[in-house]
Amino acid sequence: MDWWEWGPEAFAEAKRRDTPILLSVGYAACHWCHVMAHESFEDEATAAYMNEHFVNVKVDREERPDVDAVYMQATTAMTGHGGWPMTVVLDHEGAPFFAGTYFPDQPRHGQPAFRQVLEALSQAWHERGDEVRRVAGRLREHLAAGSDLPAGAVSRELLDRAVTALSGEFDPMAGGFGGAPKFPPTMVLEFLHRYGAAAGSEDGEPTELVRQARHMLSRTTAAMAGGGLYDQLGGGFARYAVDRGWVVPHFEKMLYDNAQLVGLYARLGTEAGDRVAAETADFLLRELRTPEGGFASALDADSEGVEGRFYVWTPAQLVEVLGEGDGRWAADLFAVTDEGTFEHGTSTLQLRHFPADPGERQRLADVRSRLLAAREQRVRPGRDDKVVAAWNGLAISGLCDAGVLLGRPAYVDAAVAAAELLAGTHLTTDGGLLRVSRDGVAGAHAGVLEDYGCVASGFLSLVQATGDARWLGLATGLLDQALDGFRADDGGFHDTHADAEPLVARPRDPGDNASPSGSSAMVHALVTAHALTGTGRYRDAAEQALATVAGLVERAPRFTGWSLAAAATMLDGPLEVAVVGPAGPERDALADRARRLAGAVVVVADGPRDDVPLLSGRTPVDGRAAAYVCRGFVCERPVTDPEQLG
Repeated sequence: MDWWEWGPEAFAEAKRRDTPILLSVGYAACHWCHVMAHESFEDEATAAYMNEHFVNVKVDREERPDVDAVYMQATTAMTGHGGWPMTVVLDHEGAPFFAGTYFPDQPRHGQPAFRQVLEALSQAWHERGDEVRRVAGRLREHLAAGSDLPAGAVSRELLDRAVTALSGEFDPMAGGFGGAPKFPPTMVLEFLHRYGAAAGSEDGEPTELVRQARHMLSRTTAAMAGGGLYDQLGGGFARYAVDRGWVVPHFEKMLYDNAQLVGLYARLGTEAGDRVAAETADFLLRELRTPEGGFASALDADSEGVEGRFYVWTPAQLVEVLGEGDGRWAADLFAVTDEGTFEHGTSTLQLRHFPADPGERQRLADVRSRLLAAREQRVRPGRDDKVVAAWNGLAISGLCDAGVLLGRPAYVDAAVAAAELLAGTHLTTDGGLLRVSRDGVAGAHAGVLEDYGCVASGFLSLVQATGDARWLGLATGLLDQALDGFRADDGGFHDTHADAEPLVARPRDPGDNASPSGSSAMVHALVTAHALTGTGRYRDAAEQALATVAGLVERAPRFTGWSLAAAATMLDGPLEVAVVGPAGPERDALADRARRLAGAVVVVADGPRDDVPLLSGRTPVDGRAAAYVCRGFVCERPVTDPEQLG
C-alpha cells in the first residue's frame, strides 16, 4: 500500500492525478482496524487498485483527533453511526462524499466487499462528478453549521433532572446504563459521587435523588470491578464489555480508561475501592510506563492473532498451574466453567465476591500471584508506545489522587515523572503544547483542547499532591494559552487552536466520550485554577463554557458526565481547603479528611506561602495544624479538629 500522511502534499497529488482521496482512520489497539488491514490493505490486488484509483491517506485518530472529529461527524451524519476503522472518501477540498466504517474483503453480513465499494466510488468520481460535488457540498455545509445547542445557566434543578434521567437508563441488575455493549461510565460516576455527597433534605436525611445517585454509583463500580471487564490478576480495566453483565470484555486496555478509573475508585473511600485503585495504579506502572517516565496509550486486545488469548482460562489450565485443590477452588471463585464464558470453552476471570475471611484472602493472594506468574509466560499483547499528552494528564491526576488518598507516595512520584516528560518534551518554547511523543521525541502535531485541559488538570493535581508551585505556573500558562487560542465567541471552546491547520470545518464537540471532551476538561482545570489562585478570569471562563453546554446536558446527561461533575462542584463552591502546620499526625489527619470531601481543592504546607495564593496568610493556630475552608467566595474560621471538616 502507498499510504500518504494527512497534509497538503496528499491533496496536491490527488488533484494532479484527478483521483479522490480515501481517508482511513483508526488506532493501534483497534481490533477491526487490524482485521480490515489484513483482509484488504495487505491484499496485493486490493492495494494495487487503491493505489491506482485513489490517493490513500492513513490517520491515527489518537494523534490527529481534530481530523477524526470532523470526519466522524460526517460519517455519523451519512450513515447514522460511527466507529473505527473509519473509511471516508473526499474531494480535493477535503469535503466528504462517502463514509463508512469496516468493509469486509468479501460480501457478507449484508455488506458489500471493500473492492466493490472502491470500484463504485471510482466510477462515480469519473462519471457522475456533478452528483459527487452536490453530496460533498451538502456535507460541507452540515459540517460548517456544527451542532448549535441552546445555552443557559447550569442550576441545581438541572442536576436533579440529570440524576432522574440517569435513573431511567440505569440497569438495576448489572449496573451501568443501557444495554450491551457497556463502556465504563467513569465521568458520569464521578458526577454521581459528587452529587451523592451533597446535603440531604431539610430533616438531615438524604433526598431520594441522593440515595439513587449513591446506589447507581456503588452498584456500577462493584459490578465493573467484579466482572471480566476488570483484570482480576493484573489489575486494570478493558475498554468495554460486549455483554450487559460486564462478563466478556473487548480486551484492549486503554490508558485513558484506567487513568480515570484509578482516581474514581480511590475517591470512593471504601476497602474495595482502595484495592481496585491500587491494583490499577500498579498495572499502569508495570505495563504502560515508558522508559522516559510517561505512559503508553494502549495494550492490544489480541496476542498470537487471537483476541483475549492472553487473559482467558479453562478449568484444566487452572489445575495445571495451581494443582487440583487450589485449581478447583479458583475455578469456582473466578467463575471459570467447562462450558466457558468466552470462546472455545475458555472463560474470563470474574470475582463477584471478595473473600471476607483473612485465611481465604491470603489463599486468594497466593493463587493470583501464581496465576499472574504463569500468565507472564504467555505471548503478551502488543503495546502502542506513543505518549498522548491529554491521557498522560489524566494519568497524572489519577495517580496523584491514588497516591495521597491511599498513602502510596510511589504513585505521586510516578505522576511527577510523567509531568516532567510533558514539561520537557511536549511544552513548546512559546508555551504551547504538542500532542504526541514517542521514545522521548515529540511529534509535530499541535495539541488540541483536551490536551491543554487534561495536562493543566494534571499539573494542578501535582500542586495539591506535592505543594510544588512550579506546576501551578505551568498549568496557568497552558490555561492562558487555551483561553487566547481556543475560545469561541459564545464563551465555549473550539477543539483546535485558531492557528491550527484549517480543515473542512473547525471541530467543536462538548460531549464526553471515553475520555473528557476538551470543553469539560478545560472547565475542570479552570475551576481548580481559580480555587488555587483566586483569579476571576478562570472562574468566569468556566461558568461561560458550562452555560454553552447546558442544552446538551439537558438532552444527554450520559454524555456530559464530566461537565455535570464540574457543575456540581461549582454550585457547591467549590470547596477550597488550605491545611497548614508542622508535618505530623495532626496535619495528616486534617489533610486526609479534607481530601475525602468530594470535589474539594486541597493544598497542604508548613505555613503561609505566597507562591500558592490559597496558602497566602494561612498560619497554624496556637502552634497546631489548622484547616482553612472557603466555599463560594466565603471563608470560615480555621479548624483544628478533622471532625469539623464535615
